[in-house]
Amino acid sequence: MSHSIAEGGFSFLPVVTAAALGLLFASAPGLAQENRPEPAPRIAVTGEGEARAVPDMAVMNLTVLREAETAREALTANNEAMTAVLAALKQDGVAERDLQTTGLNIRPRYIHPNKDNRLREPKIVGYTVTNGLTVRIRELKAVGEVLDRSVTLGINQGGQLAFVNDDTRPILSEARKKAVADALDKARTLAEAAGVKLGKVLAMSEQSSRPRPIPLARQEAMIAAAPASVPVAAGENSYRITVSMEFAIEQ
Repeated sequence: MSHSIAEGGFSFLPVVTAAALGLLFASAPGLAQENRPEPAPRIAVTGEGEARAVPDMAVMNLTVLREAETAREALTANNEAMTAVLAALKQDGVAERDLQTTGLNIRPRYIHPNKDNRLREPKIVGYTVTNGLTVRIRELKAVGEVLDRSVTLGINQGGQLAFVNDDTRPILSEARKKAVADALDKARTLAEAAGVKLGKVLAMSEQSSRPRPIPLARQEAMIAAAPASVPVAAGENSYRITVSMEFAIEQ
């Protein structure tokens, strides 16, 4: 206990000890937990939406690979082949913005000579040069012909081909609307079955998946290809959206 001197005598002030403070704070969490309101009842659902679209663009990954005794010879041979490929693609109507070099690699080739069944130090016997190219083709009817001609002019590796949609915004918007409608329908059904009234939306989030190629049965979806070109089919792409929603339950 402490005291202070005031006019006319002494006044006494209570002192809160450390032990008392500890007891106070120790009991605070329990008090806060007892006073914490219970979470409001809610309905949580997940809705799914799907939209399909015929691709309007093809993306190809092509590579020129050349080997020679020296790096210089391998690079020169590779340059000549890739130059011919690029010129042909431009001649076929592929724009500059749709051509992109994706990687140039020069690496030695080794052998491991052995003598008396014991390996020796690796020895360079030549060089390999690869030059990768990504091509976007907006005229799908030309895909097979472009691929066939590129191989003729020097492409000898790669060839990965994907059919995509240049602008996916309207397709994804359609899938989103379907996903939200599906979630709302599920929430209304749950509320009706439980005998409660559906309230306002409390939370919403979405997840999207990459497009999945789906074959089309329609003949017009096939890419017309000349007999000498590579036969390919575009099919259609499927875009999926998943929406998670939480609704309040009106009391």
